[in-house]
Amino acid sequence: MNSRPRLPPLRAAIVDLDGTMIDTLGDFAEALNRMLGDLRLPAIERPAIERLVGKGSEHLVRSVLSHVGAAPQLYPAAWDAYQRHYFSVNGMHSEVYPGVVEGLTLLSARGLRLACLTNKPTNFAVPLLSAKGLEGFFSVVFGGDAFERKKPNPLPLLKTCEALASQPAQTLMIGDSSNDAAAARAAGCPVLLVTYGYNHGEPARSVDADGFVDSLAELRELL
Repeated sequence: MNSRPRLPPLRAAIVDLDGTMIDTLGDFAEALNRMLGDLRLPAIERPAIERLVGKGSEHLVRSVLSHVGAAPQLYPAAWDAYQRHYFSVNGMHSEVYPGVVEGLTLLSARGLRLACLTNKPTNFAVPLLSAKGLEGFFSVVFGGDAFERKKPNPLPLLKTCEALASQPAQTLMIGDSSNDAAAARAAGCPVLLVTYGYNHGEPARSVDADGFVDSLAELRELL
């Protein structure tokens, strides 16, 4: 953890999902490689997937097709296959990061209302949170299809603040990537990043954020 960031008084927190609360790289790899197999395309390795995750499933599928040299015209078939396979593996190859339950419990105990905001489709996010025992922490869960724009656009954060009845300046964004930080900056939310996530292959500490934690359990020292 870095030196103690100065956080304003908080009423709520918005927490990202993939790479922040749950390591879902195994689910992505399984679903994507099943998709590629259906299309008779070469497999993709996990390190490459990690660099592509974060801007929504549609962007991920398009990026994977480009990575393996496939024609863009294959996208509709690829998207259908990906959705089918992701539904079948959702949560089977993923793990909650250490410290997440402790961190969420602390935030709740401090009286903060919590939302999960992810670029993952809502119908993937809600079952995953439920399967991992995390759904009960959140007042609302919004996926990448909930609003007209996805992170790093600030719109999802602003809409989530409305749902939490909290002003952006009093709503902490917790994420793992430049998408989360850029959206928070534009929305006027303070932002903390975890150091272990999927920041497009770049170190999280290179991102403009208000602070960094190596585990959400470290929130006890910041709030």
